[in-house]
Amino acid sequence: MAHTHPSAMSRRSFLAAGSGAAVAMYVSAKTLGLEPGQPSANNRLNVAAVGVGGMGRHDIAQAAKTENVVAICDVDRRFAEQVAAQYPGAKIYADFRKMLEEQKDIDAVMVATPDHNHAVVTAMALKLGKHVFCQKPLTHSVGEALAIKELAAQAKTATQMGNQGQASEGARRICEYIWSGAIGKVREIHSWSNRRPDISPRGIPRPKETPPVPDYLNWDLWLGPAPERPYHPCYHPFAWRGWWDFGTGVLGDIGCHNLSAAFKALKLKWPVSVEACSTHWSAPPEITRETAPIASIVTYVFPPEGDRPEIVLRWYDGGMMPPIPKALGDQNIFDGDGTLIVGDEGMLWGDRLLPESRAKEVGDPPKMLPRSPGHYEEWIQACKGGPAPGSNFVDHAAHLAAVVLMGNIAIRTQKKLFWDAEKLRFTNSDEANALLNPPYRNGWSL
Repeated sequence: MAHTHPSAMSRRSFLAAGSGAAVAMYVSAKTLGLEPGQPSANNRLNVAAVGVGGMGRHDIAQAAKTENVVAICDVDRRFAEQVAAQYPGAKIYADFRKMLEEQKDIDAVMVATPDHNHAVVTAMALKLGKHVFCQKPLTHSVGEALAIKELAAQAKTATQMGNQGQASEGARRICEYIWSGAIGKVREIHSWSNRRPDISPRGIPRPKETPPVPDYLNWDLWLGPAPERPYHPCYHPFAWRGWWDFGTGVLGDIGCHNLSAAFKALKLKWPVSVEACSTHWSAPPEITRETAPIASIVTYVFPPEGDRPEIVLRWYDGGMMPPIPKALGDQNIFDGDGTLIVGDEGMLWGDRLLPESRAKEVGDPPKMLPRSPGHYEEWIQACKGGPAPGSNFVDHAAHLAAVVLMGNIAIRTQKKLFWDAEKLRFTNSDEANALLNPPYRNGWSL
């Protein structure tokens, strides 16, 4: 199959194939201890959605193609009513806890709240034995990711993170090129995103105005476990991503898309160090403690393992870009979102092998992986006892999210941090360790 050129793709498709999303490593559900789902009559699942103002609306529509939608939950009544109108019979809720406690017929839950509520919704659903689909990043903190991984392992239900591109052809080709030796030993990974500031405001202080909460919004439930603060339209809807209390910046927003295939292909575990430089270095505290920086570069170092050498992974956002490799001359390929994996004998820009001379020499990689029926289809099939999804929490998503979110701690502490992979703590910063698992507001817990 010919390579897919990123410039010919939509943004989401580019994130999928060109930026390196996860590869579905299909294994037997029984091998993972995954118990068959308990679908309703006619082999259809009863699915509930929590958070339907953005991607959640799309997610539940994908499930609704084949399954029953029985509940819609959103703290914003406008969104809940708009979406529920498409699914006659679906009950409307504002509080996910009430929904999960009252509606016993729910088999599976799709979570697309702001990042800071991902873990609390997911944890409750897993404890009740529900299958869970949760948008990226899986959690808001490293500690939450580790906890969700354990809960998913105990629940033995079907799980999937919303990095849709992991099901793509391009994601598989990235692995197959690397495994076949097409680019030699990998030593560097460069990944970037210039997330639009209008949907991810960053580098700004907290607003001083305290407008009234709209009558359609339950602000207390929107805050969930986050520290209490007055309502302001700069947070809801959709503009919460840059605020540390609610979102995870550009790195958390896009990193689980861009870096997934590289983690799969290279079997990346924990880095030994992570450090960052950003526009926050000289910003006043009222900005640094509130939002992600306008631009940043984060460097992870992964130790050698087996015959694989040390790998340096660098993340760039806010317009920052890696240097153009010598082999490309003055050809600037760095626009939008993307990932470049550099080996001794060539490089991959998405699933495109470079330079062109190497691509002509190698041709297409041998097919080593089964192809996916689709990202949502993987999860639905797993809910009914099929193979484990490619971005399930236990085998891939939780670890990927945890490592990605370590970069935000480096940004926030402005230190080079060293990681103990056995103790799962930083060795040189109490401040950084405190950010691994920030405290919840009273009344909230996993």
